[in-house]
Amino acid sequence: MIVRIMGEGQYDVADDDLNALNTLDDELESAIGTGDETAFRAALHGLLEDVRRVGKPVAPDSLVPSELILPPVDADIDEVKNMLGDEGLIPD
Repeated sequence: MIVRIMGEGQYDVADDDLNALNTLDDELESAIGTGDETAFRAALHGLLEDVRRVGKPVAPDSLVPSELILPPVDADIDEVKNMLGDEGLIPD
């Protein structure tokens, strides 16, 4: 799956890694639901860091559509809340 981190680039993430990303996505949703800024910041950083860790960077000049778009690291809680779908940022 091609995942874009806004303002940063794209990563090719293996399907086997999506379960761990979904767990982090659930933590992010929970933090947004409670309005806990500290937990939100930790969850967002954790999710993006895990995408960077498990994903293989896609060449910047490659024209590959993103299947999933994640917010930038400096996004605020309201911005991310507006990006959430019924299944969070990462569909199950």
